[in-house]
Amino acid sequence: MSIDIKKYSKFLEQVASEIDIPPGKYRDAVDRYEAVGRWLEGGEYPGCQGELSICVQGSFRLGTVTRPIRDGIEASYDIDLVSELPIEKNQTTPQVIKTMVGDRLREHGTYKRLLDPEGRRCWTLEYAEQEGVGFHLDVLPAIPEHRGLLSTPIAITNKNEDSYTWSASDPRGYGSWFDSKNAVAFNHVLREQKQEIQRRASLVFASIDSVPDQLVRTPLQRAIQLMKRHRDLRFNHENRVAYGPISIIITTLAAHLYSNELDVYSALSSIVRKLQGHAALVENRAVDVSLATMGLIQRQPDGTWYIGNPVNPAENFADRWHEDNHARARAFFGWVDALQKDLLNTPDESNPRLLKEHLGRTLGTAAVAAHFDLLIPPPAALDAPPRIIISSPAKPWREE
Repeated sequence: MSIDIKKYSKFLEQVASEIDIPPGKYRDAVDRYEAVGRWLEGGEYPGCQGELSICVQGSFRLGTVTRPIRDGIEASYDIDLVSELPIEKNQTTPQVIKTMVGDRLREHGTYKRLLDPEGRRCWTLEYAEQEGVGFHLDVLPAIPEHRGLLSTPIAITNKNEDSYTWSASDPRGYGSWFDSKNAVAFNHVLREQKQEIQRRASLVFASIDSVPDQLVRTPLQRAIQLMKRHRDLRFNHENRVAYGPISIIITTLAAHLYSNELDVYSALSSIVRKLQGHAALVENRAVDVSLATMGLIQRQPDGTWYIGNPVNPAENFADRWHEDNHARARAFFGWVDALQKDLLNTPDESNPRLLKEHLGRTLGTAAVAAHFDLLIPPPAALDAPPRIIISSPAKPWREE
């Protein structure tokens, strides 16, 4: 049995939508982080000149949010909020900035109750589950770095035991870069998807115009969501979790390699094929010239690895890939091969039951079960005999 690729692509799209944040919960999340933002904006921060700036970063901003898997079960969504205080770097310290944001959150009765102990980079608000869905809202304290014409860098706080340091970041710049890679496909699907979202969530969005752009998903975004879910399940083991590919590497490489394919299967297969072409680097062998000239994954002369931040090439996302005999690099390319085997070769699976079990293990049982009928109709629909209606049937006896 060979499954039609168009049906399989639609199935993958629907599975990705199943692990995405639902429109109603998206609205709840926006309401919550906007309320936190307003509270932070209303605070007093000694030494600051001007207004505090709030922005969303990470998968929620990029439209690649996926309900994570922790300890084998679906966990709460993560939302990252940057709280940028208007103060010069030479006039403060990372500890002062981190403390001021935490103190402001504790001034609010509800947020004080929801607040976790201080994290390494952020303050986390734990919202209770409603209808089985919860949120972690991570508030990341930051200050502006030197701004150029095309960059919007910030300095974020890091806590290591009792010491605090700065790290560089640029969530606004990265978001704009990702949008540029996604723009052609986004414009192609925008109107149709908004119509569909409004139809399915009419109680949340009264009109098509009220549907936010952030809920529109392209094949690139769906491919990234599937890759992240597959990663979460494959590395869901205490001996492997530390080596799972980080989301920023998956997102960056996928966006670089996306070629505006118009369906999820084509987008995913193209990305995976090009990633597989880099695997020779593990053995220090050359890769195809067309891939090498892109410079996306590089093996340095000293054996270290480089995957650059597209808006800050000085930041290396793969700075730990050389550790433990290149364990993270090996895990990455092993995972890429598993993506090919688990998600792209499955249309040739001959046994529907085994196919369903296999996809459930790799993408999540509930998400796959919800849409498996797109691939293979249930047995009753396959095996039921045709219904025959006879009008004016003959009498079951003979008249003498």
